[in-house]
Amino acid sequence: MIPVPGFEGRRVAVFGLGRSGLTAARALKAGGALPVLWDDSVSSRMQAQAEGFDVEDLTSADWSGFAALVLSPGAPLTHPEPHWTVGKAKAAGVEIVGDIELFARAIAALPEGERPAVIAITGTNGKSTTTALIGWVLKQAGCKVAVGGNIGIGVLALPPPTEVDFYVLEVSSYQLDLTKTFTPRAAILTNISPDHLERHGGMEGYVAAKRRIFQDPQTAPYLGVDEPETEAIWRALVAEGRAVDPVSVNRPMTNDLGMYLLDGWLAYNAGGQPAKIVDLSQARSLAGRHNAQNAALAFLAITDLGIPEETVAPALLSFPGLAHRMEHVATLGRIRFINDSKATNADAARQALSSYERSFWIAGGRAKAGGIDDLEDLFPRVVEAFLIGEAAGAFAARLGDTPHRTCGDMASAVKAAAEAAAATGRDEVVLLSPAAASFDQYPDFEARGEAFRAAVLALGAVPASAS
Repeated sequence: MIPVPGFEGRRVAVFGLGRSGLTAARALKAGGALPVLWDDSVSSRMQAQAEGFDVEDLTSADWSGFAALVLSPGAPLTHPEPHWTVGKAKAAGVEIVGDIELFARAIAALPEGERPAVIAITGTNGKSTTTALIGWVLKQAGCKVAVGGNIGIGVLALPPPTEVDFYVLEVSSYQLDLTKTFTPRAAILTNISPDHLERHGGMEGYVAAKRRIFQDPQTAPYLGVDEPETEAIWRALVAEGRAVDPVSVNRPMTNDLGMYLLDGWLAYNAGGQPAKIVDLSQARSLAGRHNAQNAALAFLAITDLGIPEETVAPALLSFPGLAHRMEHVATLGRIRFINDSKATNADAARQALSSYERSFWIAGGRAKAGGIDDLEDLFPRVVEAFLIGEAAGAFAARLGDTPHRTCGDMASAVKAAAEAAAATGRDEVVLLSPAAASFDQYPDFEARGEAFRAAVLALGAVPASAS
């Protein structure tokens, strides 16, 4: 745990008692604050009381006595409309923060020589893989590393600074909206595509939230520049006089900053000449152009922090990957089964579909705005689509002449896709990349991915770890 100083002896309201809320309350209490907790869920309030916390109905509390409101990232700050706690806090002049901001203040309170380096990663897609990849490489380099934030362990539940050389944090747009003094040593923005727009009042607000990761001029910025939004951020940072390392997997970089993809290698320019650095064809779990971008961003950030290239390159290639993100789960005969359940929007599914010349595609769930409209150029790569969930009808209509069938549930889709793939008599890929949220049939994308895994193994497929 990381104790949070600065609120000693003062009451701090904490709303939302999920993973980040309870962890923040514990860290505040360890730092000497008097946290006052509330949640709409009775069971969450009972758990807080069982831990000895002061649980008080914040709808009728005296807000003038609070030093701050720690707001769950799941509660809206501005859109579609501010959470009721936000209104009460603003009316009382109480500052509103999140767990990442509390972490930032805890690190800033340390003597400068005792502060671990912080690497922060955000983006619409790829942030979890990039976060885990950086953590993996640093561990292979012998560093003491803590990985968490929006992935895995809540940030304030990570080991204290005395036990850490590097904190590697995935940070969501919701969390960034609640930061003021967050100053990572290095900050990465993987990409931006439309997502969570209702929480940010549209694309402009969403981009602004992501841009906050670079809010402090002391932070070294790294970003993918293959979308108009991220290219605009890059050019704005350069105009401010910031030294920026851009990454593109669609075009060469024309100066000695940044990295790009060249004949399947990560490359940069050295003295104006291309230099091939990492052969990604040798990587265990970094298939696809999107993973090339993730690897390039990780390489630049880590080497700039002083880890030698000759250590970073082989560590990138040995990265085992993350579950539910282009994960090779099993093989059955000549069929590989790929679990990309984390692809909850069309842009994420694009990365997976682009990685294979042919696939038997399992898609569907609860559709997001635009559905699969933006994937039409990739339909020729789909041998056949197998549709599940609420979006099956709409996806079927959009697929048009592309072979497809409605299967309804995961087990039926996996069985049908495996049979169709086996009938070709050639090497094939059955790809779960839903391009939709999971909430129509599953509590989260992890549960959906595990349902895919179970259905695949039920066919007698050999797990990838055993093959």
